Amino acid sequence: MVTLIVCFLLELNYEMPRTCSIVCQVEIATLDQREMFCLSEIEHTLRLPPHLLNLPLAEAIKGELEGLFLDKVKFRLLMFRPFLGEVISARLKESSSTGLRLSLGFFDDIYIPRALLPSPSHDEPDPEDKNQVRWIWEFNEQNYPIDGMDEIRFRVHSIQYPSLPLEQDDGSKPFAPMLITGSLDADGLGPIAWWV
Repeated sequence: MVTLIVCFLLELNYEMPRTCSIVCQVEIATLDQREMFCLSEIEHTLRLPPHLLNLPLAEAIKGELEGLFLDKVKFRLLMFRPFLGEVISARLKESSSTGLRLSLGFFDDIYIPRALLPSPSHDEPDPEDKNQVRWIWEFNEQNYPIDGMDEIRFRVHSIQYPSLPLEQDDGSKPFAPMLITGSLDADGLGPIAWWV
């Protein structure tokens, strides 16, 4: 069960009396004891229409806020937030000389750098796709390819939450609010076919 608690704090900016900031704090409590709370801050600039400028600032802001937040909304929030060390199964999305990119179907920003692939590993040109490579794990004089046919188990090595860019170029990759770095360098990790 997930509980969503929202608190609005009003910060008045008296240098610019026609605007104010609303800081919305969102606390998400889950049953997972590893990370009990997730706190987010959202800042919004409230513009006051000209017909409210003859009122005292606090009254004008209160009237505008009541108009914005008059409707009550009830919803459930399901949030994907893996923890460090968690083992997750994903599918291969891309393979390059720098490592692998995996996908969960709803989330595609999982990266396995070459340093966290099974050791020893090497890459070969992919005969099916000349823009990609195929990673091969060498174990007991046998080669085990990572070819995307099976699900791939990985361990979450690190999680990053990059800051939101102010501007993005038209041809750039869409912004990813969370980046996961994974590892395949342990027993039981990698394509499931290796271990069954």
